[in-house]
Amino acid sequence: MAGAQEIYHEKSLYRNIVVYEEQGLRCMKFGRQGTGRQSCISLQHPDALVLSYTRMLLGALYLKPKPQNILIIGLGGGSLPSALKKIVPQARIETVELDASVAKVAERFFGFTPAYDNTVAIEDGRVFVKRAQKQGKKYDLVVLDAFDHVYVPEHMLTREYLLEVRSLLEKDGVLAANTFSSSRLYDAESATYAGVFGRFYNLKTENRVILAQNSELPPMEKIQSNAGQLEQKLNHFGTGKNWLLPLFSTKVDWPEGTRILTDQYSPGNLLNGSENQKPWWQFW
Repeated sequence: MAGAQEIYHEKSLYRNIVVYEEQGLRCMKFGRQGTGRQSCISLQHPDALVLSYTRMLLGALYLKPKPQNILIIGLGGGSLPSALKKIVPQARIETVELDASVAKVAERFFGFTPAYDNTVAIEDGRVFVKRAQKQGKKYDLVVLDAFDHVYVPEHMLTREYLLEVRSLLEKDGVLAANTFSSSRLYDAESATYAGVFGRFYNLKTENRVILAQNSELPPMEKIQSNAGQLEQKLNHFGTGKNWLLPLFSTKVDWPEGTRILTDQYSPGNLLNGSENQKPWWQFW
């Protein structure tokens, strides 16, 4: 963070939260080491989506242009729910955030404003999903954007979790998931999403965004048509079809037969080369 000005630091129950400013940006990161950024806003143009993954996540609207009920797992600075509320003002948005301190920082430093139709629940994302499943809740769009200081929490990468999430989708509901475009988990992660959702659109820059649907995936002709209708609204947030559409791909770029991730065979098992490690839920 050479040259950056730290304006806030808090050691919450879960992590070190750092807010800093540099080169006209205000950013949030977890931990003082490393360069990973959880969220950033432009101080001059607060609506502009600075990080590429947030702009890619808006590509979900190309599959479902007018979602009425949206669930977002992971708040960060609140850039995504804030943008979606302005693009589809009629939507009811529920965001789930594990860390209450992150929610307070989002309001204080990043302009996020909760409302009756743009709410935040403070709890573990998987616990929320399980409860919503029991309550019979349904969503037109579910966005998975939960990260700790390293990666997506491993209990939110498994087949069982994705099946729970899929059960919350309406018949033509859309899933958008933010992951990494290059990691040791890429192949297993891809195979796991494909095992639950079948074909998906794979968008990649520094991050990658998986776009899947709880029905047959719409063809590119439909995607392009929806993109044209949304162009003016998305331009306001610094994105649009000229940048987004070339990123859409259904190419299978992981080996056939890749083992999927499960609650028993978790990312920890894969990275440590052990199949006898306890499943994640036995550590809770």
